[in-house]
Amino acid sequence: MAPEKSRASNSHARPGTKKKPETRKSQPKQPVSLSERLKRLFTSLCAQIDGGHFTNAIKTCNKILRLEPTDRDALQTKLFLLLQTEQYDTALSLISGENDNPERAFERAYALYRLHHESEAAGALSDIREAKKEHRGVVHLDAQLSYRQGSYQSSVDLYSELLETAEPQSEEHSDVLTNLTASQKHLDFIAKDFLRALDALPAAITSALESSPPPVQSSASATLAVLTQPEDDSAAPKKAKKVRTSRVPKGVVPGITPPPDPERWLKKSERSNYGLGMKKRRGGGGGATQGAAADAPPAPSKSSGGGHSKGKKKK
Repeated sequence: MAPEKSRASNSHARPGTKKKPETRKSQPKQPVSLSERLKRLFTSLCAQIDGGHFTNAIKTCNKILRLEPTDRDALQTKLFLLLQTEQYDTALSLISGENDNPERAFERAYALYRLHHESEAAGALSDIREAKKEHRGVVHLDAQLSYRQGSYQSSVDLYSELLETAEPQSEEHSDVLTNLTASQKHLDFIAKDFLRALDALPAAITSALESSPPPVQSSASATLAVLTQPEDDSAAPKKAKKVRTSRVPKGVVPGITPPPDPERWLKKSERSNYGLGMKKRRGGGGGATQGAAADAPPAPSKSSGGGHSKGKKKK
């Protein structure tokens, strides 16, 4: 019976030991469907537009159009974003890619107007004026184009029509009122103020202005030659450069302190004044050592009766 008990005791796990987790094979992720990807991208697009992140919103539109090139909502949204970010050339390219869709005729005319292609914008606007006569955007664009082309009476009439139908407290009302005032001032100047200013001038000046020929416009080459002619620098006095006090060494007064020796960086043997002091010493003193007398009198010699000097005795 003892062996059976030992087998039973061995069957139980030892205390403190952990069981190994059962390994499960990871299943591959299921690919996201096209509809789900488009749904996520449109959600991000709405959040980006609400937050004013138009550049990122254009990138999201491009992702949507790569998945669904003919999506009308994505195309319309991208065109709106391009006009908001003033990318008018790209907007025209997008409209041309849709084979000049007639639904994009107003956006095309507006882009041409902002690119200062007034004649093309007027032609595009005339095509949609009959179809969208009640469209306020078309009337706004027609009034702005008339103002830019100098048709101030037409601009006044269109802005007056817009002002009558705009809400009094809206932003559109203030904008239309400002543009109407500018158009009316230009019209009054041409029709009344200009003539009044001419009538206020003396008769001699008025007759001279009326009889004199119009001024001749100078050619572009002559104007360019005048603009590119070099100025004479000799006539203009040169201004002395002001010395920065931060760069002046301590104890130096600009204009008073003598300038430093320009040869101070050369060796002494290479300087122009090397050897001048040595020539003076050679000519004057004959190389006498320090302490020697230059004009010392000769020592008197002792003479004997015969005039011969006494020699030393030989030992």
